[in-house]
Amino acid sequence: MKRIAVYCGSASPADTRYVELAAQVGRQLAERGIGVVYGGGRLGLMGAVADGALEAGGEVIGVIPEALVSAEVAHTGLTRLDIVRGMHERKQAFVELSDGFLTLPGGVGTMDELWEAISWAQLGYHAKPVGVLNAFGFYDHLLAFNARMIETGFIRQVHAGIMIAEHELDLLLTRMAAHEPHKPIFAMNAADL
Repeated sequence: MKRIAVYCGSASPADTRYVELAAQVGRQLAERGIGVVYGGGRLGLMGAVADGALEAGGEVIGVIPEALVSAEVAHTGLTRLDIVRGMHERKQAFVELSDGFLTLPGGVGTMDELWEAISWAQLGYHAKPVGVLNAFGFYDHLLAFNARMIETGFIRQVHAGIMIAEHELDLLLTRMAAHEPHKPIFAMNAADL
């Protein structure tokens, strides 16, 4: 993987472990020669990921909607900052620019990006790995919910492995690099569905 889209919060929680984690992830990706593609903001975990990667000499590409640039949240020290019209263009750029998706702790926007990456993988719009770094057990309940969707049949068994989750970045990146694409819905016939 040459570039990974990193999904994470634009907030800075009171628990500083989250911001420290984001900076560490940015540094570790840069040290591995993996570029960061992210939302282009300078605040919260987003800014920490970017700054961590930049400080380690990494490539950082931000993709930010125009409305957020004018709100003065754009990070101006990136390798490259792409300004797009809206969120749909931003998420499409993440797919086009990256070789996989890495989700750190975050809120509603982070969940939107994660579930869309998974949904697009199920359908066949991309065949890239979708990773979740379950640091500090942040995503325990989300992973249980995902398992429940698989158990009840709302996620097909052939798609059960799309979400790759680990507690440690090294193991997660290893599993993401070994990812093998599944059979997407677009390649199935009615009997498979």
